[in-house]
Amino acid sequence: MVDVNAASAKAAAERYGAKASADVDAVLADPEVQGVFICTSTDTHVELILKAARRKLPIFCEKPIDLDLAKVDACLEEVSRSGVPLVLGFNRRFDPNFRALREAVRRGEAGEVEIVKITSRDPAPPPVSYIRTSGGIFRDMMIHDLDMARFLLGEEPVEVFATGSCLVNPEIAEAGDIDTAMVILKTRRGALCHIDNSRRAAYGYDQRIEVFGSKGMLQAANPTPTTVTRYTSEAVLSDKPYHFFLDRYPEAYRAELEHFLEVSTGGVAPLVTGRDGRAALVLADAALQSLKLGKPVPIAL
Repeated sequence: MVDVNAASAKAAAERYGAKASADVDAVLADPEVQGVFICTSTDTHVELILKAARRKLPIFCEKPIDLDLAKVDACLEEVSRSGVPLVLGFNRRFDPNFRALREAVRRGEAGEVEIVKITSRDPAPPPVSYIRTSGGIFRDMMIHDLDMARFLLGEEPVEVFATGSCLVNPEIAEAGDIDTAMVILKTRRGALCHIDNSRRAAYGYDQRIEVFGSKGMLQAANPTPTTVTRYTSEAVLSDKPYHFFLDRYPEAYRAELEHFLEVSTGGVAPLVTGRDGRAALVLADAALQSLKLGKPVPIAL
């Protein structure tokens, strides 16, 4: 466990029976280390990825690789030359419900895909101090949904149109960002994907997907803590969605971890690669450009 906060590293290491250190270079040089999880701030990702690649260590890195596409390209080029696997942390691909939805799409149960709708809303915005360094709602929050769009559409988007507002907290606008956004992606064939994001949902963490096609529709709804529904003379009540991502996605994180362990031992190829991370960033950058221009922006992945 390596952290610039030595106390934090020590506490985590003691909890999980690991060693703690503040010296990343020494840890990467340890012959017992067989793989690296990079779960640090975005501005440190490229440096740490390259350090691990030069040590020939399999790498898991949280999204995004970086906010600068040129840095991402240079990083991926060196990782490719090193020959080590790089897995990107798009955990939603590993959610059991979303994976089942994608498998049903691939089996043709919805027919030819015509519309994908993705809803992603947080219960509350992060601190404004985080907003200022996050890269904005498209690169920080919607980047997950942009990856899911590629995961489900079956073909690459060629055009993006974005619009947005600041309706939740005026300080977010002062920090140069928005907190409410909608994006429409269009493929060459004409299939459409609609994504909506909000930094505030009073009822909890809202994560839903719908795929509509020539044969019908597939949906993945919000899971809830229980499936109990209460019927009374006044109302029909059920549980709200989970409050936040740690409660919503434990199975996805577990599956993602197990997948990386299989990758690091050479058992399988990465299901989510650095190139997937790059593609999601290209889409996020195009969405930001579209927001500023007020018109659709062509893209090439």
